Parts: sequence; structure tokens; C-alpha cells
Amino acid sequence: MEKGRLEVLLVDTNIFLELFLGQRKADDCERFLEKVSRGGIEAVVTKFTIHSCEAALNNPELILTFLRNLQNSLGLNIYESSLEDEMATSMLMDKIKLDFDDALQYYAAKMLGAEAIVSYDKHFDKVDVARKEPAEFI
Repeated sequence: MEKGRLEVLLVDTNIFLELFLGQRKADDCERFLEKVSRGGIEAVVTKFTIHSCEAALNNPELILTFLRNLQNSLGLNIYESSLEDEMATSMLMDKIKLDFDDALQYYAAKMLGAEAIVSYDKHFDKVDVARKEPAEFI
């Protein structure tokens, strides 16, 4: 992974929430996201994830901190799904047996040719994009 050009990783919602809500694996998430922020890892986050985090945080100061961190992150790009992407996702849900938010993460990962989805959500273990946890990159 460290040799040559890094493959892109798609970062799932729970990685940000684990950190912001101070959950059990918050330290691993912080170290992983700091590496992304410095540009040591190339990653993508969906706009859907951003909105999900904003809704979960529901605190103006935390939301602003979150958005500033995203904006200043050298290795992070934002994938904004189109209506067509979301329609394709809804048609894919039954086939891959994921709910809409997970199916959208999977769809974006496939569209971007992501090496893996970085997530603690074991639902991704049943799809054809690898699921990895932050500790694997720190």
C-alpha cells in the first residue's frame, strides 16, 4: 500500500462518528483521519456521509469543526452522488442486501474503483469491495 501511488479508500460514516462521539475506537479513527488529512492516504467521503454526520452531531460548533477538518484535509475528496447514482443505488439494494446508506457507500466505492471501504460495519463483508478498519492503515 505504501509503495507507489496509493489507491483510494472510501471512508464510511461510522469512522467520523466513532471519533466525534468519543467511542471505543476513536483513537484509531483519529490517527487514520490525521494521516488522510496530511495527504498520506487518498480517501473519498460521500456527501451523504457528510450530511449523516451533521445530522448525528446536531451541534453547530461540532458541525463547523467537522466541516473545517474536511475542507482542510489534503488527502480527502468529496463524492457528490447524482439522482442517477441514487436511483442506481436503490435498484442495487435488493441484489447486494444492504440498506440505502450502505448501498450508496458501496456504489460510490465501485464507481471510484476504491481499494476498500474503511468501516466498522460488517455488512460490507458480504460485498465485492474489501472492508478495512482504520487500524490497518496506521
